[in-house]
Amino acid sequence: MSSLRARQGERGHMTKAEFIDQVVKTSEEMDLTKKAAGELIDGIFNMVGRAIKKDGRFSYPGFGTFTMKKRAARKGRNPRTGTEIRIKASKTVGFKPAPSLKKAL
Repeated sequence: MSSLRARQGERGHMTKAEFIDQVVKTSEEMDLTKKAAGELIDGIFNMVGRAIKKDGRFSYPGFGTFTMKKRAARKGRNPRTGTEIRIKASKTVGFKPAPSLKKAL
């Protein structure tokens, strides 16, 4: 079992701190500090978010495509009381993996 898997334990997912550690580890020859790696990663995700907001999608070859999706207003139920409620229309982000990523899973 890899040390990363051991640290993740039963959570089954990678935390932001673990992600930063992996970026620093894989870029040792660049002398990237944890702080710089964190700022770089935050900047990348901010740019991706802005691209999705502006263009409605962001595609990264070999990884996949993020797209903005619209959800229509709908009726729902309050699980506690069972009363009917109206859920407003909203926007969300969908992801479609690239064939190479899907195959690697």
